[in-house]
Amino acid sequence: MKGMTTRLLTVAAAGLLIAACQSMTPEERRARDENTCASYGFRRGTDAFAACLQRIDLDRRAERRAFRYSNDPLIWGPYYHPVVIERRVIVRQ
Repeated sequence: MKGMTTRLLTVAAAGLLIAACQSMTPEERRARDENTCASYGFRRGTDAFAACLQRIDLDRRAERRAFRYSNDPLIWGPYYHPVVIERRVIVRQ
């Protein structure tokens, strides 16, 4: 039992380290977004470039909302009951 607990803690610590390494600063995210828009052919300082940055930001926000609301038990709570439709086929001989 002790060996299993040690392994579990090791895996949890490794997961936390990996998660910490993947977070980006706002400056890094902005630079990556600017590079993405530039790779699409938009020139910095134009309205089209600003619109590209805005679309990327709006898309990122929508993804966060969709993930948060689809996996949050507090939102769906005990009152959320999925509808299950059962279709029975009766074969008479």
